[in-house]
Order: sequence, then structure tokens, then C-alpha cells
Amino acid sequence: MIEARHLRVLRAVASTGSFSAAARELGCTQPAVSQQMKALEQSAGTPLLIRTGREMRLTQAGEALVRHAAGILAGLTAAEEEVAAIAGLRAGRVRLVSFPSGSSTLVPTALAALRAAHPGTRVSLVDAEPPRSVEMLREGDCDVALAFRYGPGGATEDWTDLVVRPLLTDRLIGLVPEGHRLAEAGTVDIGEFAEEPWIAGCPRCRRQLVEVCESAGFAPRIDFATDDSPAVIGLVGAGLGVAVLPELAVETVRPTGVRTVTVEPAVQREIVALTLPDLAQVPAVSATLDQLALAASR
Repeated sequence: MIEARHLRVLRAVASTGSFSAAARELGCTQPAVSQQMKALEQSAGTPLLIRTGREMRLTQAGEALVRHAAGILAGLTAAEEEVAAIAGLRAGRVRLVSFPSGSSTLVPTALAALRAAHPGTRVSLVDAEPPRSVEMLREGDCDVALAFRYGPGGATEDWTDLVVRPLLTDRLIGLVPEGHRLAEAGTVDIGEFAEEPWIAGCPRCRRQLVEVCESAGFAPRIDFATDDSPAVIGLVGAGLGVAVLPELAVETVRPTGVRTVTVEPAVQREIVALTLPDLAQVPAVSATLDQLALAASR
């Protein structure tokens, strides 16, 4: 019989490439990993790994088992959490992944309300930007992913296999140093920034910036790029360039030496909460989605 704990070990070995690295990831000893892999191979009735020096390579059977492991483990998690929730959410666990500006704005309000309503529900939080956060959800490494997508309907995102809960629309706003020629403009056509040095944000936001600027007839000169929104704001405040950031990213930062302007044409991103169809039926996950939606509506 194949056990869930053995599948978790197999996934860790497959992703890390060795027993020792898998042991570190799982928080156990290397002999324990080795023993569980032997037990799994005995249950499967065929070798799952080929040992080549210090590294491990999956056999064809091992690759097949790893492919199915994420769905199996997600289904088991759904079953375990639903059973625990029968007692009225007195127990439960939700693994939440969020992009940083969502973690600092929507998530605290949602989790505080969730804890007040269901104090026995435990929630863990990890920061990750899409598409990595969406990959984590599909791989069974989280239960809810707070994510975003740009453009009308997020046409480039394939989320048809997921449950999508729309939360809010987040507009990009322009940031210029105090004393800049456009600091008092109120509304600015992005083409007016054509000759300016730029400070760019996260990789996905960076791509969106380039696309918007190119549609306005110029290529932005990006002097600095950082995933850290407060760093972007600090660089603008120091007079090193201009930037556009989502409103959520600016909301919890006190900009010093920076003025915000409305940029036209408007660029927006859709903020959503994602989960798997099986997990959407788990009360703790459903309650988390509801609280995120309430937090977004305030």
C-alpha cells in the first residue's frame, strides 16, 4: 500500500535531487528518507530511483508517481480538513501564499477576522509572486494563492483548472520626485515620461511597464529594478527616476519626497484568490476566501 508520507518524501527527493537535501527540506534525517523510499519501492513493486553517485534520477515509474502525487496529496488534504471541520471549524489548517503588497494590505485584515471567527483554524503565510504562487498551488504546496493578472480578463493566464475568486481591481499610479516638472500635474499621459529614467518593480510589473510604454511609442530607460516596493519609492524620492506602482504597493508605505500622479491610459491589475476545486469544498479554505473578499471590499 502506498502511503501519503512516502509520496511526500518522493516529491522532496525528486525536487531536490538527493536524500540529504530532501531530509533538510522535510526536517528529518537522511536514514529516515532512505527507509521511507525503500518502503515505497517495495509497495510499488518496482524501482523508483536510479542512484548515480550523489544524485538521484527518477525511473519511468518514479516519474509517473510524482506526476500523480500532487493531486493525491491535495485530495488527502481536502479530506482531512473537511473531516476536521465537521466540528464547526474548531480545527483546520490553511496554507496561504501571497504577493508582498497583498500580504501587507489584504491579508492582515482577512486573517484577523478569520482568527476571531474561528480561533482553532491555523493559517501559515509565505510570500511568492505569480506565476510561482500559482505553481505552488497546483503542486500541492499551498491551499490558497493570492495572485494578480494584468490586462482585460488576464488573457495570458490559464486558470481554467482553478477556482478563481475575484477580489478587487488595483490601478497603477505614477510616482515622481518632489519638485519634478509633473509633480503638480494631477493626471499625466505616460508618453510625457518618455525621456525620464525609470525605476521598475517586480518582473511581471516590469514586463507590463515595457508593454504600456511601447504602446505609447517609446521604450522606457530602466536605470534600476527591484522587487521591493519601498525601495522603488525610496529611489524615486531620492530623485533617481520615475516609476509606476500598484496602489496596494503604495498604500502601506509613507512616501518621503515623492508625489503620486494619475497615469493615462489607465493600467489595472485584477487581484484574485485562487484554490483547487477539491480544496474549495474545505470549510477552512472557504472561510479564508470569504474573509479575503471582505477585506478587499473595505
